[in-house]
Amino acid sequence: MKITGMWMGVIAVIVGILVLALPDLIRWFVGVGLIVMGAVAIMAAMKK
Repeated sequence: MKITGMWMGVIAVIVGILVLALPDLIRWFVGVGLIVMGAVAIMAAMKK
């Protein structure tokens, strides 16, 4: 699955709303976001 364009926008909006709704959990959202981005990057590199 390729995550580009509209899907990145949807993900960013959802995460942004959650960060605004739950400001005490910003570090969790950042951590999860970095883990997801890292996993996607690793999977993309393994396909080559």
